[in-house]
Amino acid sequence: MSNDPLLQPYQLKHLTLRNRIIVTSHEPAYPEDGMPKERYRAYTVERARGGVALTMTAGSAAVSRDSPPVFNNLLAYKDEIVPWIKEMTDAVHEAGAAIMIQLTHLGRRTRWDKGDWLPVVAPSHHREASHRAFPKKIEDWDIERIVKEFADAAERMKAGGMDGVELEAYGHLLDQFTSPLTNELDGPYGGSLDNRMRFCFDVLKAIRARVGEDFILGVRYTADECLPGGTEKAEGFEISRRLKDSGLIDYLNVIRGHIDTDAGLTDVIPIQGMANSPHLDFAGEIRAAMNFPTFHAAKIPDVATARHAIASGKVDMVGMTRAHMTDPYIVRKIMEKREEDIRPCVGANYCLDRIYQGGAAFCIHNAATGRELTMPHVLEKAPVRKKVVVVGAGPAGLEAARVAAERGHEVVVFELANNPGGQIRLTARSERRREMISIIDWRMSQCEKYGVTFHFNTWADAETVERENPDVVIVATGGMPHTEVLSNGNDLVVSAWDIISGDVKAGTNVLIFDDAGDHAGLQAAEFLASSGAKVEIMTPDRSFAPEVMAMNLVPYMRSLQKLDVTFTVTYRLEAVEKVGNRLIAHIGSDYGGVTKQRTVDQVVINHGTIPIDDLYFELKPLSRNLGEISHAQLLAGEPQSVIRNTDGKFQLFRIGDAVAARNTHAAIYDGLRIAKDI
Repeated sequence: MSNDPLLQPYQLKHLTLRNRIIVTSHEPAYPEDGMPKERYRAYTVERARGGVALTMTAGSAAVSRDSPPVFNNLLAYKDEIVPWIKEMTDAVHEAGAAIMIQLTHLGRRTRWDKGDWLPVVAPSHHREASHRAFPKKIEDWDIERIVKEFADAAERMKAGGMDGVELEAYGHLLDQFTSPLTNELDGPYGGSLDNRMRFCFDVLKAIRARVGEDFILGVRYTADECLPGGTEKAEGFEISRRLKDSGLIDYLNVIRGHIDTDAGLTDVIPIQGMANSPHLDFAGEIRAAMNFPTFHAAKIPDVATARHAIASGKVDMVGMTRAHMTDPYIVRKIMEKREEDIRPCVGANYCLDRIYQGGAAFCIHNAATGRELTMPHVLEKAPVRKKVVVVGAGPAGLEAARVAAERGHEVVVFELANNPGGQIRLTARSERRREMISIIDWRMSQCEKYGVTFHFNTWADAETVERENPDVVIVATGGMPHTEVLSNGNDLVVSAWDIISGDVKAGTNVLIFDDAGDHAGLQAAEFLASSGAKVEIMTPDRSFAPEVMAMNLVPYMRSLQKLDVTFTVTYRLEAVEKVGNRLIAHIGSDYGGVTKQRTVDQVVINHGTIPIDDLYFELKPLSRNLGEISHAQLLAGEPQSVIRNTDGKFQLFRIGDAVAARNTHAAIYDGLRIAKDI
């Protein structure tokens, strides 16, 4: 048996867990009609096959109709969920892992105009900032009903073969009762800690009475809200002790913080540029004080930190949830002594930010996550070895090269720059986004492992490509900043890239016109403001930086507000003229009837990229398919067979920003789904 602390089994009551790594409860938003159907099952089972000890599904599975999901959660209040749960649990158990589910009532953390349009309920009328719904103050009959609905849902989960259920008690209804900030009830459920915890214990007792003792029951809860007037550390430890001493639960899953605002949520679940494992020591304090099974997860992205968490006794089971979205085979690679092959989580939080914006969870640099039915995590060898030439070593080109090489093809990559990375190398210049470079570093190490040949500082024209006598050519040449967006004065502006790269000196009074809404605009603003410039960010949209999304926006705002950056929405920069050594910015509005001016000394444009596609069009008449891609074959996962030029020498494909301005995930997805079928 291995001496690795992470690979030691753990006995949780009657349940033997095969190692110390778990995927904590989370909702990837893959349900169909509120059910964990084929896509959801495939995602969950993949992590079980990868070796994880316990996978927890369905962050926030709804137990009641007046707890409507605000994104695509499982509906545990429906009887029809049982057979779907059974199919999933059977498959996970067959793969050797245990499986649990998280149940909750959202309380005020939802909206009344979702689901069945029932009133939101909470132990006060105070709305939650994130979801904006003013709740009805909960009544006695609501409490009785919801307690029963928790027990009903738990019974369904046991019938479906789950090993246990976990209750969500931070920010949701259970915690809204416990926290003095959100509980304004009188009588048996308000006031003292005894009363405020009564609802939680009513729920636990009802569940335990239904499911019996041979079923794991845990609570994921906050032991310190980090909010004035809220549950503070001393009371959090008392809550921990009472939960343990109740005899109703089998483990504590520790959280620190609050999730009622974007900023609070981001501190609970930190993103890139923020400290790793910020709450691990706190969880360790609870583990030491309670001497009771303790779980914890919060930005523990790497094996070394997870190993320390177990070896030091801080926790009994360590959660690596976003890390397993990036690489579901972490445990298997540890067991096979291939830790260097683990695809690193870079904390970009594309997964969670997409969920909170109403989309499905996707990993920024593993395009197979959430697409297990169509995209492979483990690549099979190609039936015939081919020569593949890739032009461009950004994320799209490197993914195509990695996939093709791992499948056994001979791969040659040409790159004009002296280093790989493209736009990622640029974005990683910002301290808060430096972890992004791991997307490139990992692909380079994998390409080197599989024998890819690289030619850097090389301008690849058609003749260069033809000399390689390729079977397949993939053009991944990316794009350049698109700044030609004004009616006049385009020659007077610079791009966000110019500022981030340092190629253009920062001005002192700067207007940033950002209608791309991505990281580059905010990165440029932060760079400029940090240099001492007065900065205004202007957008024609109703909100700024929509592509950055909620949790990623938090660190930017904390920095930019301190630097006194001005944010202006619903105005459009139309033209720029030079008067003396100053620039006059002419401003209008898509809503009409407004004309304004700003006098500045620098104008920065962030308007995405325009494709660098000269090589593609140079190669197009030489190719067999004339660059055409069969969408039907692409989506069916079949090799491309289009022939439009019988004299053509190779297949030609164009991917990433060489097609159109998109994002890192789109570029990597392009590379994967083209190269996997060559």
